[in-house]
Amino acid sequence: MGKNEETTLKRSWFQELKGEFKKIVWPDKKSLGRQSVAVIVIAIILGCLIAGIDWLLQIGMSFIIG
Repeated sequence: MGKNEETTLKRSWFQELKGEFKKIVWPDKKSLGRQSVAVIVIAIILGCLIAGIDWLLQIGMSFIIG
C-alpha cells in the first residue's frame, strides 16, 4: 500500500466519522434531566437492594457459623 493510498484511506475514514457525528441527536434539557433522575433513582434502589441482600447473607452466615 502506497503513501497516497494510506492518506486517502485516513481522509475517507475521518470524513465518514465526521458524517456519523452529524447524525447524533442530542437530548433536550428536559429529557436529559428526566433520564438523569431515572438513572440516579434506579442506582439508589439497586444499591439498597444489594445492601439488603448482603445484610441478610451476613445474618444467615453468622447463624450458620455460630
